Amino acid sequence: MRKHIAAALALSSAALFSAGVHAQAVKTQNGILVNSAGMTLYTFDKDAGGKSACNDQCAKIWPPVMAAADAKPMGDMTVITRDDGSKQWASKGKPLYTYAKDAKAGDKTGDNFKEVWHVAKP
Repeated sequence: MRKHIAAALALSSAALFSAGVHAQAVKTQNGILVNSAGMTLYTFDKDAGGKSACNDQCAKIWPPVMAAADAKPMGDMTVITRDDGSKQWASKGKPLYTYAKDAKAGDKTGDNFKEVWHVAKP
């Protein structure tokens, strides 16, 4: 019986973790946009027209802030469709990303990277 309960809990935890990866909350903290883990969010100057220009290798370094398939726009926060059909959060039409080299909440090491990546502000 305990093994079944432990297995069920493990599956539930895995499902919640998986859902969290795909549907990240965006909030304002200290004048910048962050995800639910407090990680800094960024915009990319090459994005235009509500479309992400960061795919493939770029998206590994700058992971998109994914939205649930049924996510609804709220205020300045909108949802765009990526080239692969997945959904991504955008602020004022600019797609949002985290930076793989930010190690902890509050890091902003990607700000002004190559003069095209910038901390997202509300």
